[in-house]
Amino acid sequence: MQTSLSPHRYNAAARWLHWIIALLIVAAYTLILSRGEFARGSPERTLVVQSHYWAGIAVLLLAIPRVFNRRAHGAPAITPPLSSVMQKLAWITHLLLYLFLFAQPLLGMLTVWLGRGAIPVPLTELQVASPFALDKELSRSIKEVHETLGELFYYVIGLHVLAALFHHFLRRDDTLRRML
Repeated sequence: MQTSLSPHRYNAAARWLHWIIALLIVAAYTLILSRGEFARGSPERTLVVQSHYWAGIAVLLLAIPRVFNRRAHGAPAITPPLSSVMQKLAWITHLLLYLFLFAQPLLGMLTVWLGRGAIPVPLTELQVASPFALDKELSRSIKEVHETLGELFYYVIGLHVLAALFHHFLRRDDTLRRML
């Protein structure tokens, strides 16, 4: 059920959360991919990696109100309506995206906690202590899953963007406009 002022758009909170989370995901990917530009152990590389951690944690923290908002307000209907096949594909893609918003940051946090014992706060001496004992082998295994999931989600995120463009330019429905 859509309860925002416009039945044709997501409510303002949903739109803001969507775009802030999207920017944080771009930042997290950009940060971790750019770490190779800096020497191992350098302050710049440390800042980039720690900022990657916190971009991911911010995604996780914002995903929580995003899910509550979606449950409370639903999604506006798409005009013209989607076929049942397109509805199922959209549902699966959104489910995968929401799972990613939670799984990826949690896997990243576990990797750091198990491998280093605490998540450092950039530009400070502060750390978020680990609730777990160090286990470097488990940390490496979780890190592999985290990295593989990150690579797989290039495709899911790409599919999401391409689908929005398909709906806007080819199908000419209001799918994209609902989130603007």
